[in-house]
Amino acid sequence: MDYNNALDHALNSLHQEGRYRTFIDIERRKGQFPHATWTRPDGSQTQIAVWCGNDYLGMGQHPAVLGAMHEALDATGAGSGGTRNISGTTVYHKRLEAELADLHGKEAALVFTSAYIANDATLSTLPRLFPGLIIYSDELNHASMIEGIRRNGGAKRVFKHNDLEDLRAKLAADDPKAPKLIAFESVYSMDGDFGPIAGIVALAQEFGALTYLDEVHAVGMYGPRGGGVAEKLGLSVQIDIINGTLGKAYGVMGGYIAASAKMCDAVRSYAPGFIFTTSLPPVVAAGAAASVKHLKTDQALRDLHQERAAVLKLRLKGMGLPIIDHGSHIVPVIVGDPVHTKKISDMLLQDHGIYVQPINFPTVPRGTERLRFTPSPVHDPKMMDALVHAMDHLWSHCALNRAELAG
Repeated sequence: MDYNNALDHALNSLHQEGRYRTFIDIERRKGQFPHATWTRPDGSQTQIAVWCGNDYLGMGQHPAVLGAMHEALDATGAGSGGTRNISGTTVYHKRLEAELADLHGKEAALVFTSAYIANDATLSTLPRLFPGLIIYSDELNHASMIEGIRRNGGAKRVFKHNDLEDLRAKLAADDPKAPKLIAFESVYSMDGDFGPIAGIVALAQEFGALTYLDEVHAVGMYGPRGGGVAEKLGLSVQIDIINGTLGKAYGVMGGYIAASAKMCDAVRSYAPGFIFTTSLPPVVAAGAAASVKHLKTDQALRDLHQERAAVLKLRLKGMGLPIIDHGSHIVPVIVGDPVHTKKISDMLLQDHGIYVQPINFPTVPRGTERLRFTPSPVHDPKMMDALVHAMDHLWSHCALNRAELAG
C-alpha cells in the first residue's frame, strides 16, 4: 500500500468538501481576556477578540483561580507524579472532589483528566458493573458519550433527540427486568437546546432505569450555585450520575462524575481510563477547586453572562440572521455551507480581528454548518458592537448572498 497516497487522499477529500480544519496560533494575555494575540502565517501579530472560546465566564483569568494555582505550584511543583492509584492522589485532588460532590449534592465525585475521558471511561465501564445493562442514548449526545457506549460491548438504544415518546417506546419494548440507563445532556452545545430532564427522570423512575446526565455546557452557569440545569430545576438528587467539566465555565482543565459513594468507588476501581492515566497536576486541581468554590456564590457573574447572550441574540435576530435560540447561552448562526462558513470565519478574523471557528460536519449535520458564538461577561458592549457591525457587513455586502445563505 502507498501510505502517503492514502493520507493525501484522506486530507484532499476534506479540502474539497471545504471542511478541512485549520488551527490559528493565538496567545491569551493575562487580564485581557477575551483579547488575544494572533500570529499570522507570515509571522506578523495582531490583536483579536475571541468569540468562540469555552471559558464561558472568564474564570481562567480570575484572581481566586490564579492565586490558588500559584500557591499550589510553589508548594508542590509541576506534575502529580503518577496515577491516582500510585502516588498521584494529593490533598488538592481530594479537595476538588469534595467541592464537586457538594456542588451536586452527591456523596462523592471522581476527577478525570477531561470530561471526554470521564464520559468514555464511565459509560464503557458500567456494563461490567451491571451485567446485561441496556443504555438508552439521545441521538445528539456528545462524541465522548457515543464512544463510551460503543466501546462497552453492551446493548444500546438510540432515541430521537429529546423525544420522550420515542424513549418510552424503547424502554417499554425491552425486558422489564433488564438493568437500564438513560444517557443524555442538559444543554446540547451545537444548537443550545435543553434536554427534558424532568420527563426523563419520570421515565427512569417508571421503568427502573438509572440516569446519566452530561452537564458539561451548564455547570458553573446554571442553578443557584452553578450546579447546572438539574440544580436549577431542583432535580439533581434524582440524577444518578452527573458528568461535568472543569475546562469550560470553570476555566481550567479536567472532568468528573458526581454520584453515590459506591458508584464512584466502583468506577474508580474498574475503569481503565481512570486507573491507567496520570492524574491532573496539583496546580490544576487547586485552580479548579477555587473556581468551583467561587462560582457557588457569584450569581452576579451568571446573570451578566445570560444578559450578554440574550443581547447578542436579540441584535443578530434584528439583522435577520438565521440564528438558533433555545434560551441558552450558546448563539449559533446557521450558514449551511462549509465553504461559505469558512469564508465568513476567515474574513471576520483577517478584516475585523474577530475569531470564531467554523463548525462543520461531522460535528453538525451537513447543510447546517455554522458559526457558534459564545458571549461571556467580559465581552463588553464595544466588542459586541464591533461583532454585530462586522456580521452585518459580511452578510449584506460581500459576495455571499444573505438570502441564499439563509436558505
